[in-house]
Amino acid sequence: MIQLLPDYIANQIAAGEVVQRPASALKELLENAIDAGATAVTVSLTDAGRTLLQVVDNGCGMNATDARMAFERHATSKIAQIDDLNTIATFGFRGEALASIAAVADVELKTRRTDDETGACIRISASDVTAQERTACAAGTSVAVRNLFFNVPARRKFLKSDSVELRHAVVELQRVALCYPAVSFRLLHNATELYNLPATHLRQRILNLMGRDMNQWLLDVHVETSVVRIRGFVGRPEGARRTAGDQFFFVNSRFFKSPYFQRAVTNAYQQLLPPDRAYPAFFIYFELPSDKIDVNIHPAKIEIKFADEQVIFQILHAAVREALGKFAVVPSIDFDTEGAPVMPVIRKGDPPVAPPQVRIDPFFNPFEEEKKKAAQWAAREPSRGNWQTLYGGLTQNAAFDIDAPASETDSPAPEPLPERLPPERACVQLKGKYLLTPVKSGLMFIDRRRAQQRILYERFLKNLSAPGTEVQQEIFPQTVVLSPVDYTLFETVADDLKQIGYDIRPFGNNTVVINGQPASAPAVDAAQWLEDLLAVLHENADDLKRQRQEKLAVSFAKAAAGNAREPLTPLEAQALIDSLFACREPALSPEGKPTLQIVSMEEIDRKFLK
Repeated sequence: MIQLLPDYIANQIAAGEVVQRPASALKELLENAIDAGATAVTVSLTDAGRTLLQVVDNGCGMNATDARMAFERHATSKIAQIDDLNTIATFGFRGEALASIAAVADVELKTRRTDDETGACIRISASDVTAQERTACAAGTSVAVRNLFFNVPARRKFLKSDSVELRHAVVELQRVALCYPAVSFRLLHNATELYNLPATHLRQRILNLMGRDMNQWLLDVHVETSVVRIRGFVGRPEGARRTAGDQFFFVNSRFFKSPYFQRAVTNAYQQLLPPDRAYPAFFIYFELPSDKIDVNIHPAKIEIKFADEQVIFQILHAAVREALGKFAVVPSIDFDTEGAPVMPVIRKGDPPVAPPQVRIDPFFNPFEEEKKKAAQWAAREPSRGNWQTLYGGLTQNAAFDIDAPASETDSPAPEPLPERLPPERACVQLKGKYLLTPVKSGLMFIDRRRAQQRILYERFLKNLSAPGTEVQQEIFPQTVVLSPVDYTLFETVADDLKQIGYDIRPFGNNTVVINGQPASAPAVDAAQWLEDLLAVLHENADDLKRQRQEKLAVSFAKAAAGNAREPLTPLEAQALIDSLFACREPALSPEGKPTLQIVSMEEIDRKFLK
């Protein structure tokens, strides 16, 4: 009953753990390149890696025998005995990556050592070696992975869109590039260069990957103890984002994830982060002896076990708190001295400064001036009738010709605007946050901000299905520099943004210019909103057009509703309530939170019966 699985089946099972998507294969190939001592790595992707994924490095290379052995399961140069597991200083060590990739794709490997005259070329398809020959190639190694999951249709069917898969590939490149700033990296997608990262120092590598704007937010972190050495950067609270994007932990030049250590960093920002931006950026590097960590607890090696986890938690928390305090997280005041008056310097022995002379008119009477002004206005009294008539026509939305002479008979007498609503439609505002209005069953509480979000959300969805929204052009257009992957994502939603009234145009070099916003919506910081929107869309696992449009509408509604606390006029408050109940789902915000609550008369009565 028990049978030994063939190698190709075992390799496919292993591939299910190691290779979930093109980004997984890219991670393994990048780590192999670094382990080979490469100082320059080039990555080429076609269709986000599903058609072609190629990694070329200038590392040590291999001879023909090692090149063939590299595709065998558990064939590795990293460990020779069990004790080596306690001193692992390389990325890979189990010898499963190449065998797993070759089990689900067509793989071509070309490699040559520096001292060899010719290199070796091996082609493998679904674990079967189809060719092995000598070839002329550059020193180093080139691995080309074509038609990923061609023999596993179910796995290929569940791959996401190119923009989603490309983002995952970029994240894997970022994780390796942040570990090794002294190594240069290039990334090309469909023959278009997305990244060209020269060898540099750590801070500049972060800026090259994340954008130059991050330079103003980075604070240095550095602490050395007998347990661990911690270095890196954390972001200022003002630069925190709505999503957990730019958060990286590394240990001994290896990326890992740790919700436990993430909590140590977040706790250090206690009461410093804005309520709607709870994710500060950080790039934290741990260095400690290899025998104090276990990297062999996860197939993808992104979870690591620490021997002194609680101690490191306290050291990390203290280091981040020290950085925030040391570099003064409150914004500094930058005084502009250009054109300022020169303050005289008083030296010892200088004559005393004479006090200024003040002239006073003892006969000045301010009430006489008021009487003169009143008399002047009274002389103009006959001309006020026409103004009242014209204003009366405006209050009743009457159409009129602006060039026609106004007269008493052109429009009826003006009707005064109501100063308050009828009692049955009265509305009370509570601290600018809630609206209270009587209803048949009791008293209704309306969350003003969530109500505005629901109204704007449905309005934007309607605009997406029926374009034609008027655009309010910006007096000073805003320029936004995006990362390459963000720019690719922007191109997928550019038409949707245009339909809801945004005039955003490409400007070259991953830059866009915001020329206008929807005229029917409150003004928002379009640059910040665009960055937040792209961050939210990155988290969207499914790239269906309808879901993308809904996320776009939710993001815009939240930004446009804002956090305004200024009181509304009675008519504005009633208009907000009327618009809310004209929505399809007035009781819920776009995020599914309640917009209103009704306190029944029975509940109110019980409060007074105690």
